[in-house]
Amino acid sequence: MKFIDNFPFPLLIVLTVFMLGAPFVPEPHLVEKMRMLSEGTLTRPLDIFDVFWHLLPAMLLALKLYRKHTGIASKP
Repeated sequence: MKFIDNFPFPLLIVLTVFMLGAPFVPEPHLVEKMRMLSEGTLTRPLDIFDVFWHLLPAMLLALKLYRKHTGIASKP
């Protein structure tokens, strides 16, 4: 987990914002995928992978914030 501790916050925040909104036109993938999930049509493996791909930077940011808040990141 050392790589997540060394990853700069500003870059991770920019990646998170970009991936949560990409593609910006006509609508973000996550909006489309959440609609598919609510309708029960999110069944193709590629669509499920796409959700995880777009959420990956947000999950890494949350993990980094958790590790910093709990002090895990500063332990050897």
